[in-house]
Amino acid sequence: MCMKKAVSAIAAVTLCAALLAGCGSTENFGSSTSPASNENSASTSASSASGESSAASTSASGPITVISREDGSGTRGAFIELFGVEQKDDSGAKVDYTTEDAEISNSTEVMIQSVAGNTAAIGYISLGSLDETVKAVKIDGAEATVDNIKSGTYKVSRPFNVAMKGDSANEVAKDFLAYIMSQEGQAVVSEKGYIGDDSAAPYAGTKPSGKIAVAGSSSVSPLMEKLIEAYQALNPGADIELQTSDSTTGMTNAIDGVCDLGMASRELKQEELDAGLVNTVIATDGIAVIVNNDSPIDELTSDQVKAIYTGETTDWSELA
Repeated sequence: MCMKKAVSAIAAVTLCAALLAGCGSTENFGSSTSPASNENSASTSASSASGESSAASTSASGPITVISREDGSGTRGAFIELFGVEQKDDSGAKVDYTTEDAEISNSTEVMIQSVAGNTAAIGYISLGSLDETVKAVKIDGAEATVDNIKSGTYKVSRPFNVAMKGDSANEVAKDFLAYIMSQEGQAVVSEKGYIGDDSAAPYAGTKPSGKIAVAGSSSVSPLMEKLIEAYQALNPGADIELQTSDSTTGMTNAIDGVCDLGMASRELKQEELDAGLVNTVIATDGIAVIVNNDSPIDELTSDQVKAIYTGETTDWSELA
């Protein structure tokens, strides 16, 4: 009988010990750091170190996913020129040396979504299109801001052009362009995060009725949409159709008479001017080099961006 009681007591003690051990495991699990938290901690540590002279964090590693825009994109054209990805060959012809491994996005929206969904990605977009879903990195120590573009500290900028065929523009197109370049139109430009003309005169147009089409760059398109809304509030008789594609298509459509106004997020090419297009710079825009919000990369040099996009640098660890 005493033996049975002893066995029962031992079993009870063993069960309690097991339960206590289980409780301890549960507490440890609850207070442990999840893999996601570890990643965030690593990103935070890397971000804290970004104040050092090194442009890229030493904790960054892994293959780089390079994302570029399609041929014909004005943003691509400006980007490869500004960063030296485009160079002249022995014959003097300009050659785009963007790596063949680059993924291609056919619009600003797709570019943002691609970078936002890939922690290893790098891309570039219009500064005016930048939102909280991605992170713009400093270039050569300068942040991508309107003030820095105005001061010349941030040098990665390009014009937003609107072009029309000199001998065929209708009255609505002319009046709409006059509105864009007016004090009211340039105020819209500034409100949307671009650089406009602060000295523009007030709008004094004739407000003609009719329909026109505006077509081209997906970088210019978000700003153009707001300009159309503001102009139609003043001139309800204007019916303006906005067609978004790329800069080259916009210029070609304006030359061919498919649209009344073409949009380009770059300088016009000589052959486009020779075809009769007359361009107007409606705004200045920066090009933001973007990475995923969870990327430890906060800053790059111009040479590093060039090396990434030409395929010379393929792993983030090479930037340390």
